[in-house]
Amino acid sequence: MTIVGPRRTAQVGPRRSTLDETDRVLNYAAIGATRSDDVVAFPPFGYRPFEATQRLGSGDERFEAAARLLMTWGVHRISGIKVSDVTLENGQLAYTGIAYGQGGKPVAPHGPLSDQALADDGTPHVVAGMTATVEYGWGPFRSPAPVKVVYVVDEPDRKGFACGTRHGHPASGEELFLLTRGEDGVVRLTVRSVMRASESKYMVPMTLMRVGERQHTKRILTALHPTRSAGFAA
Repeated sequence: MTIVGPRRTAQVGPRRSTLDETDRVLNYAAIGATRSDDVVAFPPFGYRPFEATQRLGSGDERFEAAARLLMTWGVHRISGIKVSDVTLENGQLAYTGIAYGQGGKPVAPHGPLSDQALADDGTPHVVAGMTATVEYGWGPFRSPAPVKVVYVVDEPDRKGFACGTRHGHPASGEELFLLTRGEDGVVRLTVRSVMRASESKYMVPMTLMRVGERQHTKRILTALHPTRSAGFAA
């Protein structure tokens, strides 16, 4: 696992002076900042950058399997991060959770589903504009965190998406989950983010959460590895 931390801080990067209607629910201005590799070295002013990369294996089959999982919230689901209230950009409720039968087997999704592609367990594929509530947890610190998919990466050798924080999220910023396949066939997952506390009351909890950040990041980065993802629907 390769982890890259902040090197310099400067008030640069993609920023907007106003938000359009589709971005109005977000609680930060540097929308799309994680698209740039330079954001780790030059984050938006006041934000803490982070980047880490994990090798997942090699070959086309490994890439395609990891991509299917990633684009159905697989990183979150396998890492134990709860995803609920998934809603399309038009406000249509796409997913609110899975109904489980005897023995814990998923049998049906709660709530209506859209016509979009679904994983075998009913989880919808990630699309730009989709909103959801995720629940991260570090020890006793757990709280629902509303997010919005601000962009999707869909290229032959690059798949992924970035989530921006919405009002009510304890953090303010953006996080990218990017799967790549190199010319040598090696498959890697990169997590890149720029974050800060959304309100002063969240500064202490976020500082405490960072104590367990390395272990939490390891769980996320290895979520798509075949030793952990076997048995998960994609």
